[in-house]
Amino acid sequence: MPLSVNVNHNAPTIMHVDLNSAFSTVEQQANPFLRGKPLVVAAYDGPNGCVVAPSIKAKQYGIKTGMTVRDAKLLCPTVLVRKPNPDFYRAVHLQFRRIFRDYSPDVTPKSIDEAAIDLTDTLCLFQGCLTGIAQDIKRRFKKKIGEWMRCSIGVGTNRFLAKLAASLHKPDGFDIIDHTNVFDIYKHVKLLDLNGINTRFQARLNAYGIFTPMEFYEAPLEKLQKQVFHSSVGYYFYLRLRGWEIDAVDFKRKGFGNSYALQKQTNDTRELAKLLMKLCEKTGRRLRRAKYSAQGVHVACVYRDFSYWQTGRKFDVPIYTTRDIYIKAMRLLNMSGYKKRVRNLAVSVYDLIPGAAEQLDMFFRLPMQSQMPWTKSMTGGENLSLLPR
Repeated sequence: MPLSVNVNHNAPTIMHVDLNSAFSTVEQQANPFLRGKPLVVAAYDGPNGCVVAPSIKAKQYGIKTGMTVRDAKLLCPTVLVRKPNPDFYRAVHLQFRRIFRDYSPDVTPKSIDEAAIDLTDTLCLFQGCLTGIAQDIKRRFKKKIGEWMRCSIGVGTNRFLAKLAASLHKPDGFDIIDHTNVFDIYKHVKLLDLNGINTRFQARLNAYGIFTPMEFYEAPLEKLQKQVFHSSVGYYFYLRLRGWEIDAVDFKRKGFGNSYALQKQTNDTRELAKLLMKLCEKTGRRLRRAKYSAQGVHVACVYRDFSYWQTGRKFDVPIYTTRDIYIKAMRLLNMSGYKKRVRNLAVSVYDLIPGAAEQLDMFFRLPMQSQMPWTKSMTGGENLSLLPR
């Protein structure tokens, strides 16, 4: 593609569907008494619980994802708090994926509540009517999932513009961005409204005199590549802003992981060891189900004061059993020193290779105490730092 690129004049055929305030909306669909009320789904309902999804009504009070329940109640004393119900959310996710596949076989889930639908090869089957498809999806959401379910739909010539279009008129909007209106849209949104631009990237752009999406669009390619981003990231944004598709890539799985927000923050080694075991079991189960082994393990802690610690290690022998993941993760956790109370603990495995070396036992079993003395710590005996090194 040449260095000087014009806006893509092709017909917009990429649709982005966003299930608004997904978790809280699903809770309200399941319980009519919660509808229309300020509601948050939080990791747990204690004051330090992290808000995962505020309802549309809660957002009107200024409640945002990432706040604590304490702060949410300061903004709205009557806000209702619910713990996550993953089974509900997965069921809804599977339902809306089935709906999308009636319009195109090329459906890419972006998260549990978002998906991109490529209509390039199937739009002709629907008389080329994007508005009709969007209205039909909204109608089927209410009929098949529930009358309280609403979604925002955006269409563009690439995934970047389609997602921006879906964000323009939440919670129940429908917008199309193409070469005829893209500049008007850029003049009325902020840098942080653009997918992929976080506060760090915003600061980089600001440092070079770029404060609006329109200024971002007008910035020379060389400036974005060599000054702002110092990499090909600048070239990718240069193309995205002009409506060219560069995100339709099937990236390989890089790792598996699980995290947990502690309701009772602690630095007690026994409590953290128990939680680490649960996280390793979940991670190992997902790893084996996908038929991978891993060559690296990573452990991370977020502390009570929001500082963090993290470390990872690669190993010569691939691992896939819960036992092996736990041994290595526990060894890494010991390196933290347990100095501060932990509010979030996370375990992940990376550098994946296909297949497992041998058949697993039906039940995970800790090694015999005579072989692994450190296991006594799990029952209150020896200190966890006795893990073999």
